[in-house]
Amino acid sequence: MSAWDAAGGVDFRGPLDVTRAATAVLDAQDVVIGWSPAAEELLGYPPEEIIGQHVDTLLIGRPTPEAALPGFIEPPEDSGACHSEARIARHRDGQVIQVAVMVCELAAGGNGATRVMVTAPLERLRNWESHQAMLHGLATQSPVALAIYDPELRVAWTNAKYAEEIGRPLEEYVGQHAEELYPDGEFLSHDYPATLGEVMRYVLATGEPVVDLHYRGRPPADREHEHFWACSYYRLQDARGHVLGICEDAFDISDRYRTLHRLELLVRAGSSIGTTLDMAETAREMAEVAVPQFADAVTVDLVAGVLEGEEPHPGGEPVRVLMRMARRSEGPPPEGAEPPAEERESTEEAEGKEREPYRIGYADASPQGRCLASGRTVLADGTLVVPLRARGTTLGLVTFLRATNPSPFDSGELALADELVARTAVCLDNARRYTRERAAALTLQRNLLPRHLPRQSAVEVAYRYLPTDSRAGVGGDWFDVIGLSGTRVGLVVGDVVGHGVNAAATMGRLRTTVRALARLDLPPDELLARLDDLVGQGAEERAAANPTGGLGPEDDVATGVTCLYAVYDPVSRKCTMARAAHPPPAIVGPDGTLSFPDLPPGPPLGLGGLPFESAEVELPEGSLVALFTDGLVESREQDVDVGLATLGGVLIDGGDSLEEVCDRALAELLPGGPAADDAALLLVRTRELGAERVAVWELPDEPAGVAKARDLASGRLREWGLEQLAFTTELVVSELVTNAIRYAAGPVHLRLIRDRTLLCEVSDAGHTSPHLRYSASDDEGGRGLFIVAQIVQRWGTRYTPSGKTIWTEQAFPDRDPNAPYLAF
Repeated sequence: MSAWDAAGGVDFRGPLDVTRAATAVLDAQDVVIGWSPAAEELLGYPPEEIIGQHVDTLLIGRPTPEAALPGFIEPPEDSGACHSEARIARHRDGQVIQVAVMVCELAAGGNGATRVMVTAPLERLRNWESHQAMLHGLATQSPVALAIYDPELRVAWTNAKYAEEIGRPLEEYVGQHAEELYPDGEFLSHDYPATLGEVMRYVLATGEPVVDLHYRGRPPADREHEHFWACSYYRLQDARGHVLGICEDAFDISDRYRTLHRLELLVRAGSSIGTTLDMAETAREMAEVAVPQFADAVTVDLVAGVLEGEEPHPGGEPVRVLMRMARRSEGPPPEGAEPPAEERESTEEAEGKEREPYRIGYADASPQGRCLASGRTVLADGTLVVPLRARGTTLGLVTFLRATNPSPFDSGELALADELVARTAVCLDNARRYTRERAAALTLQRNLLPRHLPRQSAVEVAYRYLPTDSRAGVGGDWFDVIGLSGTRVGLVVGDVVGHGVNAAATMGRLRTTVRALARLDLPPDELLARLDDLVGQGAEERAAANPTGGLGPEDDVATGVTCLYAVYDPVSRKCTMARAAHPPPAIVGPDGTLSFPDLPPGPPLGLGGLPFESAEVELPEGSLVALFTDGLVESREQDVDVGLATLGGVLIDGGDSLEEVCDRALAELLPGGPAADDAALLLVRTRELGAERVAVWELPDEPAGVAKARDLASGRLREWGLEQLAFTTELVVSELVTNAIRYAAGPVHLRLIRDRTLLCEVSDAGHTSPHLRYSASDDEGGRGLFIVAQIVQRWGTRYTPSGKTIWTEQAFPDRDPNAPYLAF
């Protein structure tokens, strides 16, 4: 192995070394009398062509001043036996080459002095100079600490940076072992031995380099602070493979390591603190994050009233009582982790051991007492106390202690502690407010808006609800989506005057009533009429119960209620709507046309005396319908016409999903949330049940129609792949068609619908509904409808202007009736 190869491409002999450069011997007249193989390789001339030729045959000129020789080989004015210069040489093939030439006199011959001319490409000389400069920089200016150890692992040489970390001249520590210079250091990686000596012996024995090990220690020049280095070790050997020792390079990454450590701690805190709305759990999460990565022990104390959901007020009485929520330490709690025993009062003891939470107090002169009094961070004797502050008030404090780690808290760590505690304070304040509101929310839970609307085949829905009372999260607006028979769907949105608990309670009663009336398949105008009666009766009852004989402020919510109720049929694509003083919906057709249907207004609910009217519109498949309350489009700062135009623009633009449209509508109409009135938005995109899922037949009004109905039903079930339901469906059809022919008049219609369930409907012109009853043992009839009720999932009756419809639902075999529809 050459020195060039051993040095990884660096030739320490130099390009003008006579043993490897192109060499020619010149006589006194500069005639070539000797020619080396390297010269032939460089300039292309074989010896027989160049020997006897003048040197000017080869050297034809000098380069520009910019191409002069590097300064370290420029000859002095009186260079003696040797001199060097840059020349231009001509190759045998005519190519021009810039070369460095060194000419040395050998001895005087018969005709004068004999000289040796050594030649090398000028570029090679410059590269060699760069390599020399690089080595000089590594030794004197590099920020990487370099050291060479002999085979006995004693310091043989170091660069300037290494000497700076040691703090002494090289001659004072050369010959020492590394472990003598860093007696308390350790590697942070567990993949290799823990000590410097073991790592270097491993590299010396195996020849395998060890790269980027992180080492922690205190350098002799700075014993007060821990430093971190990224270290690498590799074996040194000469060209013959003889082992010379070990080379170490180490880069100080202390600042980067501490920064990364702090960032990792903050990232962990972001994902680990505040995972629940439980204050005790949040306090424990804070302690677990900080120990042992940041401190040896941590305690978290809260103001006593905070646990009850109370809000501490600034400027009040000094805090005297705290509740210890969490404490954590590595090993026994260090001194200062607990106040003196006379300052503590345990509220719960089990076998003599205190458990969190328990009452605790601090002396005014203690770091914790000073922190509570000032509301600022206090650092004293390795104890760091940071106040838990949220929205300008102090909720408690966090105490960080260090015992095994004597390093003081520096400015970066103080900032880190503030950030950790600030995040914890926000989470604790959220949990406190949740605790305060939870009791009120639980009392209204059954009356609040639906948290999950069931899937409907008729429509796709999305909704948003923003109460003005954001703390309690309740208000007087409401909406609902109600599944009706025949795959129809009821859509309702309403507004109770006022907001808060009273309005929410009234809203809950009305929403429950609407759902009950909708299940009766009442048309929209009749449903609003019955709801109007209910609201009026409630107001009268409250007025009678009031000793003064009038209505109080809490009763105002029972009057002035607005409501819009609509029923959409995906088979006919007809939507029937009626409203009680409520804004009409906004409708955007598939072609992007916006309209607000001109519905009869109707009076507010509870006034009585005036009728409600229904209107019917046809909605093509894919129509977008927005039902909303006036709080969405009207405010003191915005006229209702402007709000309706903005809402219409959002609906026309549409989006990839209804959820996105909801978000855009709220962002443009209520960017800061509702100011004076609650707001509700219900978006509906209509669907159509095609002919492939609906079968309708008109049957003859005679007994033969029963058999025909059975045959038609069973045939269609075979087409739909529902043969398993054929027997029960034939039984249902027989009973319902028989009753229609026997007891009703006019044409009889049979309809089957394949949806999430199998729907069977029989319609006639009668207005008398059959009644389910138990038949006596000697009765000759009356059992058919009872049997039907036992074999179907649901059944019922709905009335139309032309008669009535008896309907049943059957679940598909081995299928969840609530699952979304999939074609068979």
